[in-house]
Amino acid sequence: MRAIVQDRYGQADVLRLRDDAPMPEIGENDVLVRVRVAGLNAADWHLMTGEPYPVRLVMGLRRPRIATLGSDFSGVVQAVGSAVTRVSVGDEVMGEVERGTLADYVSVAEKHVARKPKNLTHEQAAAIPMGALTALQAVRDTGQLQAGQSVLVNGASSGVGIYAVQIAVAMDANVTGVCSRHNTDMVRSLGASNVVDYTQEDFVATSERYDVIIDIVSSRSIADVRKVLTERGRYVLVGVASAGKWFGMGRQVQVVATSPFVSQTLKPMLAGREQEDLETIVEMVESGLVSPVVDTVYPLEQAADAVRHVQQGHARGKVVVTISE
Repeated sequence: MRAIVQDRYGQADVLRLRDDAPMPEIGENDVLVRVRVAGLNAADWHLMTGEPYPVRLVMGLRRPRIATLGSDFSGVVQAVGSAVTRVSVGDEVMGEVERGTLADYVSVAEKHVARKPKNLTHEQAAAIPMGALTALQAVRDTGQLQAGQSVLVNGASSGVGIYAVQIAVAMDANVTGVCSRHNTDMVRSLGASNVVDYTQEDFVATSERYDVIIDIVSSRSIADVRKVLTERGRYVLVGVASAGKWFGMGRQVQVVATSPFVSQTLKPMLAGREQEDLETIVEMVESGLVSPVVDTVYPLEQAADAVRHVQQGHARGKVVVTISE
C-alpha cells in the first residue's frame, strides 16, 4: 500500500511516499479502515520533528517507532476483528489513532472509531476528531463552562479554536474569539458574539472579564491573562504551548505551579481519545450545532506541503489530505 513515511526526525523534507508499505494488521478488537481522507494537526509536525525532545521517549529515541504520519481519518471499514460489534465492513467511519493515517489503510481500535456524520463529506469528517475532541474536553470538562458565562478563545480560527467557539456557543455561553483580521468574519460566522483582531487590539488591555479562557496559542503571559479572568475564573491551556527543543512544556509547568496560590483555577490539558466524546461530537454535527472548517485539501503526493502549511500556524481551520476516492 501507499504511505507517507519517515525514517528519521526532521522537517517536512524527511517525509517520503512509499508505494510498498506493509499492510497494517488487526487484532480481535480492531478495525481495518480504507482511508479516504486524513486530517492534520499541530501534533503531527511535533511528532515529525521529534520536538520537544521528551516526545522521543514515547515515539522513539533515534527515529519514530511508527514510520507513518497522521492521526485523524475518515474512510470505509474493510475488515473487522472477531470481537468487534459496533461497526461492519462497508461502514463509513471516522476517528483518531496515535499515528499512521497518511496511508491507504490504517488499523484502529474499535473504541476509537465513530460513524461518519451523514451530512458530511470525507474531507469534512477527517477535519473533526482531534480538534473537536480537544475543544469539547477543554470547554466542557477542564473549563467547566456553564450557560450564561463568558468565555474567551485565544486562537479562535485554529484547528481546535473553531470547535471551541462552536461548542461554547452551543452551551449558551457568551463567546469572544481572538484571531487575525483575515479570520474575523469566519470566527463571527461560527457564532462568536465578539471577535478581537489581535493585530489591532490587545485583549488583555480591556476592561472585559471572562469566566473561562481557552488558550490555544499562548500569545500572552500567565500574569496578563489572569488580569482578564474573573476572581474565580478558569484558565485552560491547550496542548503544548512551546516548540522548544529540550523542554517545550515550560508554560504548562508555570500554570500548574501558579494555580495553588491564586483565586483563579489554572489548568493545562491534553485531550484523550474518548469514544463517548467522539459520539457526542457526531451528534452535535448532525444536529447542526458544530460544523468543520476545512482550510486546504492536498493530495497524498503533496503531504509534505500540507504539513508545512500546518507548521506555519496560519491555517484557517483544518488541513486535510486526500488518500483515495
